[in-house]
Amino acid sequence: MIQLEHISKRYENTTVVHDLNLEIKQGEIVGIIGHNGAGKSTTMKMIAGLVEPTSGKISVMGQDIQKGNNTRIKQKIGYLPEESPLYEAMTAEQYLLFFSELYQMPRQKALKRIDELLTSLDLHEKTKLTGEFSKGMKRKTAIARALLHDPDLLILDEPNSGLDPLTSFFIINYLKTLRREGKTIILSAHNLFHVETICDRVGIIKNGHLLVFDTMEAIRARLGKREYQVIFHSDDKLDYESINGNYIFRAAEVDKIAEMLETVSAKKWTLVDLSMRESALEEIYVKLMTNE
Repeated sequence: MIQLEHISKRYENTTVVHDLNLEIKQGEIVGIIGHNGAGKSTTMKMIAGLVEPTSGKISVMGQDIQKGNNTRIKQKIGYLPEESPLYEAMTAEQYLLFFSELYQMPRQKALKRIDELLTSLDLHEKTKLTGEFSKGMKRKTAIARALLHDPDLLILDEPNSGLDPLTSFFIINYLKTLRREGKTIILSAHNLFHVETICDRVGIIKNGHLLVFDTMEAIRARLGKREYQVIFHSDDKLDYESINGNYIFRAAEVDKIAEMLETVSAKKWTLVDLSMRESALEEIYVKLMTNE
């Protein structure tokens, strides 16, 4: 679907993306995360064909996005920038209809598509001007604009930026619906819980360098840790950490947990809970940002 080969981008004497190699499959959601200025937005703009790389090659749907007549490919891309102001004297329908004319969509087809998008995004304000919208409603309208021409590839820069938890939750679930429809989605986000929840693979960028790109399972196996814990109850006074009147035992090794379970059984203590905890993406991200 998308192939980036040795992509670099320089502005005067500053290199913002360094020799980046990336392959994204059709129908997956990929998260690109990193600190402010890491090169996330620049990378996404290069994939969208809005910024030219200084060196390297970007192929989208089998074609070089920067060469030849790539209008047909760009028509299959929907792009949402982090800041996306609307025409505030228009209703959402008028705003989307205006952009449908830029896409040269037949009017009846455009009206049907707009109605579908406004319904699926829960935007039912027919007469309210976008200038009177809440931030969440404005973001939904901008997402509708990116989806208007039914693109195969969606590039979303901070789609949940500044939104309340309920609206963010709605948009995350909406993106899952789009994946089921076969859309390929690239997104950046500062909310790492959302990235961890929705993305098939995650790329972490620091100072223009891609540090890791893989599934969360593989990233945890390589950079995270897994910890098991046994919570049990005993009336005896024991040399274990206590919590809510119970004792707790933690270990990363399965054999130590097995030994503890045997002890609990032999001593006739009461097993309250057995659980496993894996490193969250946020923990791994902080580790990479501070140790690399």
